[in-house]
Amino acid sequence: MEVSTGPLGQGISNAVGMAMAECHLAATYNTDDHKVFDNFTYAICGDGCMQEGVASETSSLAGHLGLGKLIVLYDDNNITIDGDTALSFTEDVAKRYESYNWHVQKVGDVNNLGDVRAAIEAAKKVTDKPSMICIKTVIGEGSPNKAGTAKAHGAALGEDELVATKKGYGLPKPEEKFVVSDAVQAHFADAAKKGEAAMAEWNKVMDAYKAANPEMAKEIERRFAGELPPDAFDLLPKFVVGEDKDLATRKFSQHCIDALIPKLPEMLGGSADLTPSNYTDYKGAKDFQSSTPDGRYIRFGVREHGMAAICNGLFAYGGLRPYCASFLTFIGYCMGSVRVSALSRFGIIYIFTHDSICLGEDGPTHQPIEQLEQIRSMPNINLWRPADSDEMAAAYKSAAEQRTTPSVIACSRQTVTGMFGSSIENALKGAYTVIESAETPALIIVATGAEVGVCAKAVEALVAQGISTTLVSMPCQELFLQQSQEYQAGVLPGNIPTLSVEAAAVHGWHRFSHAQIGMEGFGASGKGGALYDHFGFTPENVANKGKSLVEFYKFDGKTVPNLRDIPIFESFAKPLH
Repeated sequence: MEVSTGPLGQGISNAVGMAMAECHLAATYNTDDHKVFDNFTYAICGDGCMQEGVASETSSLAGHLGLGKLIVLYDDNNITIDGDTALSFTEDVAKRYESYNWHVQKVGDVNNLGDVRAAIEAAKKVTDKPSMICIKTVIGEGSPNKAGTAKAHGAALGEDELVATKKGYGLPKPEEKFVVSDAVQAHFADAAKKGEAAMAEWNKVMDAYKAANPEMAKEIERRFAGELPPDAFDLLPKFVVGEDKDLATRKFSQHCIDALIPKLPEMLGGSADLTPSNYTDYKGAKDFQSSTPDGRYIRFGVREHGMAAICNGLFAYGGLRPYCASFLTFIGYCMGSVRVSALSRFGIIYIFTHDSICLGEDGPTHQPIEQLEQIRSMPNINLWRPADSDEMAAAYKSAAEQRTTPSVIACSRQTVTGMFGSSIENALKGAYTVIESAETPALIIVATGAEVGVCAKAVEALVAQGISTTLVSMPCQELFLQQSQEYQAGVLPGNIPTLSVEAAAVHGWHRFSHAQIGMEGFGASGKGGALYDHFGFTPENVANKGKSLVEFYKFDGKTVPNLRDIPIFESFAKPLH
């Protein structure tokens, strides 16, 4: 068993990703003489899975791709937690899946194991479509009073009912809590022997493959070991201020993809129908389609949730590093699968563009506000919001190295300005000082993304007024909090008035700043620059608010509270183990 998911619909969706992985790797590495990737992917799902939207999204794509080695066993018992499915779910699932271009069969009674096995064998012969086998079952079968009811769905049968059920099955010691009969042990021991024999046969195939294709075999082993090639990051761009062109960070993101794809054959992915906006394609991109399964660019369609769930399946199969993309505001559509990535320790690379109100004319429905803090509050995930090309390169380097932690890379639509103080090495620490103060600063400004450039101009204005100011860029809070206490204190001492600036919700910034410039409501319709002006993300407003913060403590005689003395600051510094 490769995955056992919690939220309904994730299992069948992971299975689609795993079937895609087998199909892609087989097309990439198999030869006429040696088929090292040659397996079926099986999934078991139920009525609840069939109702979840994510299952519809991924099943639709599976049918489009003609994943003939995917076989789904649908446990059709007509029961959900509320009761009989007649309450809310009366569609013809078989017809729905036929319309998805699936091969569909029905088995009237799961107890007719011969019929089940025959259906599986028939499904294996259909190589141009995924297969759905609808199997009628009775939930809690054998329970005298609860079989076929919702009472057998999510709760224990109860002591008396359990004993009665065991007696009905003819078990020799129904009162005992846990008994594994000799017959059951023998059955599973036999299954283990069959698995070991199959593994031995596959090892022979792999040994022959190594002899005939040593370099390809070495690459397969490296990929499944999760090791990166020594030159993985050699092509990552290094921005030269004054020479290279300022661009939106979504374009810098594309440059990084261009740099990694030739070096990392395990990297594949795509966008939820937003390729021209996300810039997730790369030079010479070849689509993954039924006719070209060796392609590494996936057209997910308008299926954000399914896209992320499929990436989890691709990663679970092994040997692949999937990435996927949409607009940042739409991470809400796929947050369930993103959470599964973090929980499962799957190093998915999520690329979400249009990362602030400055995307402009699409209006507040497309302008992310709370999404950054939503992601940051999740365990075991790194959120990157790069301010320039070097920080973007750091984001991709970190994401590729973090095999057990997914990364979200938030990219701007608007152009950003390259910074003299930035570097890949500095950015990999999560936060660093971009503009140093000539003396002990009276004020520290900490910002992310495009707002760092705005704050750089504010620093000039503050220094001109005699207020010594330091500017800190914090592209990744999570990595910063994994640095030594000495490094953290060197960047953000905690006892110097600190102002955070981010065009998103202010929640969470209390850990790092005494005051915040951010969003306390939704965005608005209008050009990006006009919205920055309207909501106060301008050098003038940042300078004024920074000056006010300094004066608040300086002239009122108040003690600057040291943020580093607050226990929550230290508690967030502990990395996940």
